[in-house]
Amino acid sequence: MKTKITELLQIEAPIIQGGMAWVAEHHLAAAVSAAGGLGIIGAANAPADWVRGEIRKAREVTDRPIGVNVMLLSPYADEVAQVLVEEKVPVITTGAGNPGKYMEMWKSAGCKVIPVVASVALARMMERGGADAVIAEGTESGGHIGASTTMTLVPQVVDVVQVPVIAAGGIGDGRGIAAAFMLGADAVQLGTRFVVAKESICHENYKERIIKAKDIDSAVTGRSHGHPIRQLRNQMTKEYLKKEQDGVPFEELELMTVGALRNAVVDGDVKHGTIMAGQIAGMIKKEQTCQEMIDEMMKEATALLQGVRYE
Repeated sequence: MKTKITELLQIEAPIIQGGMAWVAEHHLAAAVSAAGGLGIIGAANAPADWVRGEIRKAREVTDRPIGVNVMLLSPYADEVAQVLVEEKVPVITTGAGNPGKYMEMWKSAGCKVIPVVASVALARMMERGGADAVIAEGTESGGHIGASTTMTLVPQVVDVVQVPVIAAGGIGDGRGIAAAFMLGADAVQLGTRFVVAKESICHENYKERIIKAKDIDSAVTGRSHGHPIRQLRNQMTKEYLKKEQDGVPFEELELMTVGALRNAVVDGDVKHGTIMAGQIAGMIKKEQTCQEMIDEMMKEATALLQGVRYE
């Protein structure tokens, strides 16, 4: 399937893997890229040397394009931004801020820059700043979320920008991909589906919680202080939401989540750790390779877009 995004990024399938902290490292990124999509290494709060190492390890596995997601609030953002130029990373996605201060440097180095946006206003701003495309991410996604749904956000962003739009949030199969295309998107970004990939280093306890999740198992913490995060319900979310309701200060709430994502992803603590996952978790029923996932989703999406019911 050829779209503006597959041509822009030189990939086969219009599927981009989300830059999930602790999950999106070189094993997963390389596997997604090798399968025809665009794998992303999530820089998160990691130092620049770690990011450089992950880029090089991924390139030992595949010669397909691989991107890096930069969390702009990271204390290492400046150093990471420079490493991406030095390593000639072809695609950079960004979150948690405005990449404007790095745009000239990245564009001069030939990097394609694709910010994640949660509003029409931010999409316009990113286009004016030189973005090659934008990722319109709805509130159904896992992790840090905005307020608008994917169904409402994507077409509104498509209507106001000239650059290609990538839909994210609430997409986990070929039906979601087909729906995103009908809304005007040229590609999709998936996170939760790839967490359970066989190539994902995520702890088996974490994968199992996603596979066994029901449609009502999603919870959002942090709404009271303006930093909402979507995750699966557990003992930690129960305690956090109770304290939020009781008006506990932000500083105390923050202490509850320090290291909690790592504890869940790496150590498998799914009781007190943070199990970030989107609302599509209830749709995921099995662990597959990235190749199997992408092949399955593209067959289903292609059939549906051609008006054929996929069985």
